[in-house]
Amino acid sequence: MIEYVVPGNIDDRILERSSRMLAEGALLALPTDTSWSIVCSLRSRAGICKLRRLSGERDERRFTLLCASIAQFGEFCSLDNSRFRLINRLSPGPYVFILKPLLGAEKALGLRRAELGVRIPNYDVPLSLIKTLGCPLYSITAKHSMVNAEWDDANAEAPADEGLLPIREEELFEGGWELEGIKGIDCILDGGEDRERTFSTILDISGDEVKLLRQGAGPWPI
Repeated sequence: MIEYVVPGNIDDRILERSSRMLAEGALLALPTDTSWSIVCSLRSRAGICKLRRLSGERDERRFTLLCASIAQFGEFCSLDNSRFRLINRLSPGPYVFILKPLLGAEKALGLRRAELGVRIPNYDVPLSLIKTLGCPLYSITAKHSMVNAEWDDANAEAPADEGLLPIREEELFEGGWELEGIKGIDCILDGGEDRERTFSTILDISGDEVKLLRQGAGPWPI
């Protein structure tokens, strides 16, 4: 199912309906300031399980908490003044920040690494949905390899990729209609415009130094 929305003036009824679906464990696809993402509610264990099975990924760095504010980061991650200043300078925008999760978040998400990626997208569709839902979205980049894929428990437990290479451009989507072939997505929120096939820059700021894990749309260093 596709719901057509107008970024900047999204129908409240669509936001409320989408929020209820997420709360009940649904997966939604939506555009961001980079490419298309598939999301679930952070508060839905069923949704998180479905997202992991669909993705076939074990590496936590491939999953991202989409938040509407830095204040939400602090509910799930360890955040000091220096990290706050860096995030504040680069957000909202196409940057994922790897931080150390708080114990509660680590248990809730069943993290295999003591790492959690967070970001604030510079796009109205995910931001409006997060505000309506009342909690962050757990997300992963939508890829063509997910179309007509059959994911089972064996796929979900595949060995983690040691690297974090950029996603190939041809793996990314432009139009929302292209995602209709991905089994498991319950709804697509489509702004009616094709998205650029770009991905976010990933910065590991969990340690003493900033480490560039993947160069994407956000420039680094700046």
